[in-house]
Formats: sequence, structure tokens, C-alpha cells
Amino acid sequence: MTRARRGRGEGGVYQRPDGLWSAQLSLGYDGNGGRLRRTLYGQSKRDVQAKLRALQTDADVGTLVAPERLTVSQFLSRWLDSAKQTIRATTAARYRALIRVSVGPHIGGIPVQKLQPLQVQALYAKLEAAGLAPSTRRQVHAILHRAFAQAVRWGNMVRNPCDAVDKPRVPKHRVDALKPEEVAKLAEAASGDRLAALYVLALSTGMRQGELLGLQWSDVDLPGRAVVVRHSLEEIAGKLRLSETKSGKVRRVDLDAHTVDALREHRKRMLAEGHPGPWVFPDTEGNPLRKSNLVRRSFKPLLKRAGLPDIRFHDLRHAAATLMLLQGVNPKVVQERLGHAQLTITLDVYGHVLPTMQADAVAKMDAFWRSAAVTTA
Repeated sequence: MTRARRGRGEGGVYQRPDGLWSAQLSLGYDGNGGRLRRTLYGQSKRDVQAKLRALQTDADVGTLVAPERLTVSQFLSRWLDSAKQTIRATTAARYRALIRVSVGPHIGGIPVQKLQPLQVQALYAKLEAAGLAPSTRRQVHAILHRAFAQAVRWGNMVRNPCDAVDKPRVPKHRVDALKPEEVAKLAEAASGDRLAALYVLALSTGMRQGELLGLQWSDVDLPGRAVVVRHSLEEIAGKLRLSETKSGKVRRVDLDAHTVDALREHRKRMLAEGHPGPWVFPDTEGNPLRKSNLVRRSFKPLLKRAGLPDIRFHDLRHAAATLMLLQGVNPKVVQERLGHAQLTITLDVYGHVLPTMQADAVAKMDAFWRSAAVTTA
């Protein structure tokens, strides 16, 4: 392929043999007298020219920094530091742990500019051979794809190598939630428990564990029969703090009469214990209740008393969603109560419940046509 010639005033813009357009901008000299340059790439001449003009502007005002030769691990660490404003602290901590354990030992030492799709694909194969769960491997892919997309925007990479690999497959997982009769057994076993209202609220609304533990009395409107979910209680390095909800949105969840009564009785109990607030579900000292203590000291013993399988606390959320759908609640309403960002998430997770709803819909349509006495003759 013949390189396209540069036009007047276009500086160092040229087309490479592989079809990509490129340009170089001189940034002066380093301490050893070596020339510092920033190389840009793009799919078209116009794209590279736009990037070049932007960098020239930064250079003129003194905000352009010479690119560093970073390894994959170094870049990912800096990317995480820069992403603190856009991802939750607990998410960032989980990302950092996955990068340290699953990425660093395999490709962490490779210069980020030289990382190839084949090396990323080999990483996924190694993680699979090591027995890493499919969902975790998919999460590693999501982290790398997001980070390297930023690397391309920052000029640290020419292309995102994750675009050219097959992302790890995650088998379709069906949620087997507690059956209605099992929900009733759990609620019965919790009756009289110090945290009985917590389980009633969890099973009637599907609130997340962190949202339940972060709930404050100022967010509870008993006369209006509703709670406002504003925060989630999270634990990082042993320290508790309130953060925004997983979706980043505040939502109002209406309550049924049974749940309101349970919260009223719980309020009386907390006042009798000498815990006037602000936490709805505090520990015995009146402090925020840690997830680990809730599970170990309350939830697991409750399951044994009820004679139920050893499930996760998060499975109460699945039980609530399934129960609502089986009662004929519109999936859109279920989505809003659960705080799912999109309806497709609700339908994807609980789609197996819909056939039952369809059978119920058919029965109702049969009843309608019979009552309407419309003939087909």
C-alpha cells in the first residue's frame, strides 16, 4: 500500500502500511537529551488531525505530559485510581483484588502498549484451567475491556485488545428461589426474633442486604406506608460507611399492611432496648449492623430453625421477586421495587417465572370471553 502524502500544514500525519493513520507530536527533550514524542493513531486522517490539534492545544498551555512506558499492572492501578469518582468503593476494592490475583501474575509485566489479543485470550484460558468460576472470568474480561478502552482514549494503546478476543462464556443460571410455602416457614420461624421485621421487609420488598442495614428511621414513612431507599451500608477494610445504592438512584418502595405492622412493633422494641435511632436495624449496642454478624448470628440459625436449605441472604431478594411475579405483579413494578437499572435485568433473571404468569393470563382471558358471551359463529 502506498502511503498517502501529507498536505500543507498537516504536520506529521501519515497513513501506515496497515491502513491506520498516525501522527507524532514533539514534546521536547528528556534529561538525557533524548527527544520526547507522543504518537497518535486513528482510522482516518480527520480523526488523527483532530487528536493532534487537541494535543497541540494542551502543549501550548502546558498541560500535556509525556507518555510513560507503563506495564499492564501499573496502568490498571492508575486507571483504578482515576476511576474512583465513577465506581463504588466496594467495586473498586473487588476490581483491585481481581487484578492482583488473576491478572498481574500472568500479563501484569507486559508493557501496556505491546499487549496483544492473543495474550489476553491466553489469560482467560489459564484462569479457566485454574478453576476460576465463569462469572469471575467474565468479570475479569469486563474490567480489562473497560480499562483498555480508557487506555486507547488516553493514548496508551492503539487498539483495545479485548475487542479481538472471545469473552468468557457464562452458563445460563436459573434462580431457584424459596417457594411460597418456604417463605411462609421462614417468616414463621422469624416471628418474635429481634430482627423479625428485617426479614419481613426483605421478603416483601426485595431490598438488598446493604440497603436494609443502611436504612434509617428518617427514611421510613409508616403513616404513608413506604420506605425511601437512599443508601447502602458497605464495609471496606473493616470500616462501615454509607454509600449510594447500587443503581445510584433513590427509590420509594410502598409497603403492605403486614410489613408496616412489623416495623411498628420493631420500633417499639428498639426503643425499649434504648436504641432510638437513627438505624432501623442496629446491633445490640445501637451501632450499624455488620453483614457478617447478621448472617452468622441471625440468618443462618434462622434457616436451621425453619428447616430450610442453607441459602445466601441475597436469595431472599430472589424469593421476594419470584413471590411478587407469582402474585401477578407487573414485571415493571417488580423492577422498580428491586431497584434494577433496566427491566431487561428483571426479565433475564426471573424469566423462568413468566410461563406460570402466561398460564394465568390465558385463564383470565378464557374467563373474559365466557363472561362477554361473544360467539365465533
